[in-house]
Amino acid sequence: MSRDSTNGLRRALLDADPGLSRFDPLPRILTYDDFDRGLCGWSQLIGNYEGDLDTMLPGYRPITSPMLSTLSHWDGGSHGGMDGSYVLKLATRPQRDALTVGIKRLTFRKAGPIRLEFYMTFKPEANALALSDQDLKAVGFLLDLQGGDKTGTERVMPHLRYLNADAQGLQQKWQFKPGAPRIHDIGDGEETVSHFHLEDDGWVDLPGGDQKLCYNEIATKVNWHYVCLDFDLATMKATGLRCNDRAFDLSGFDALRMPAMKNLWCMLNLAFFAETATDKRAFLYIDSVCLSGDF
Repeated sequence: MSRDSTNGLRRALLDADPGLSRFDPLPRILTYDDFDRGLCGWSQLIGNYEGDLDTMLPGYRPITSPMLSTLSHWDGGSHGGMDGSYVLKLATRPQRDALTVGIKRLTFRKAGPIRLEFYMTFKPEANALALSDQDLKAVGFLLDLQGGDKTGTERVMPHLRYLNADAQGLQQKWQFKPGAPRIHDIGDGEETVSHFHLEDDGWVDLPGGDQKLCYNEIATKVNWHYVCLDFDLATMKATGLRCNDRAFDLSGFDALRMPAMKNLWCMLNLAFFAETATDKRAFLYIDSVCLSGDF
């Protein structure tokens, strides 16, 4: 069978699946998470500790666990997902600037191109009869990566967030976080270190990253958004970012980078996060996620 025939058959099989046909995956699908099937390996981000939970860095302590949700709301019942009942829900605590994170921990078998695609929506908690479009601060995602034990010299963490609003009002723009985080020794031994990489400092505006996303007319209505990140594990560089109808230039983009850690070889972690701008909870909902590769 020719390559064109093989590609055509593959595309036909994808198109026949209502869940996968909404994505544009690379040849090998590494994981496809439809949360009608459960949590699919997504869990709470817990900071490192040694000997005592109090050795955990303070930034990790308020993080809550992801949950399954039907997007219930007080005035109309439940939204459900794009084509089912359940989605992944990340909910912050009801405290200004609170943050929460959900993570999926994987490893990779070959360093090559990968593509992360997902459908998301976000809202603050609908506890007031108001639009509340400035009550959610930001939503975002990151990869936590490290090469193999024979090739990996760095731990690389590309971060992207959509800054919806801050103390100055609506911002509606994409940001990234370059640099090197501060590494902390944890506990009294020499085995465990940690760093907190989601503090509000250090975010940089993505050039040309202004984007107004759909935020429906009342606080309980949601619309789903498509997001896609392309990344090359061989060069440890991002190669593309899309959100809905926009493609962004990543020539000025860089990731957090630090020396490789002694026990994280071939790490391929995915994470989503949400931040609130006021003393009410902020919600990030993920309908489905597809991670694919070209290897």
